[in-house]
Amino acid sequence: MLVGRSQLARNLRELGLRSGGVAIVHCRMSALGTIVGGAETVVRALLDVVGPDGTLVAYTGWEDAPPDDLDALPDAARELVLAEHPAYDPAVGRARRDHGRVAEVIRAWPEAVHSGHPEAGVAAVGHNAPLVALPHPYDDAYGDGTPYARVVELDGQVVLLGAPLDTVTLVHHAEAVAQVGGKRRVAWRCPVLVDGGRAWRTMHDIDTRDGALPYGELTGGEDYVAYFARRALDAGAGRSGLLGAGTGHVLEARALVAGTVALIEETFSLRRDP
Repeated sequence: MLVGRSQLARNLRELGLRSGGVAIVHCRMSALGTIVGGAETVVRALLDVVGPDGTLVAYTGWEDAPPDDLDALPDAARELVLAEHPAYDPAVGRARRDHGRVAEVIRAWPEAVHSGHPEAGVAAVGHNAPLVALPHPYDDAYGDGTPYARVVELDGQVVLLGAPLDTVTLVHHAEAVAQVGGKRRVAWRCPVLVDGGRAWRTMHDIDTRDGALPYGELTGGEDYVAYFARRALDAGAGRSGLLGAGTGHVLEARALVAGTVALIEETFSLRRDP
């Protein structure tokens, strides 16, 4: 099925995407049909809907990041990575391939503003792009004072264009700010730019791969990000419907985060940090 820009824009409006707002977007192109013009058309359709006063945000990450566990490499390989892996530069560092083609198009869009974080980084385009994207602390990059927090503060929306519910990155913000103890944390090293030079920095955050908390009993084995996103939709925090040849969802960021935080705090309120 061929799908054009006008149809995508019409479907997005029907799903409740607002003009003048902030929208963090996740896209699986293959689920939308054959888009005339590809990922660029998807971005232009989104911009048609949010308008000149709106802002698009994409979770980018870094496709060519070094291995998470450098210490697991053989000595010679580790020394080579430490000596020669380039520092993260958002001007050239590609968005992660598994974040989809739209994320890379937004990263490279004219006047895009990148938050500068190599793992949790976002790129933003539009009226409030600098306000949303900057600053972005290296540590606790999903918590308070981050682009994810500002999407919520600005009454933003989460847009899934054919993407599954397990791609809703804003769930990580909710688990970061939930007031419970015992969260799993991780540390890793990454080369970054410091005063024009390259330096390795150790970064610290909650565990977003396996989850900051043992969610299995709560979710019944369902992916925890998808579980919290589905609970938000079931509670009326968003709308689902036709988008191109597939399915789209538009969720209210504030309601998604508030509901997820409440579920986490209710479930894990008796836990304490060691």
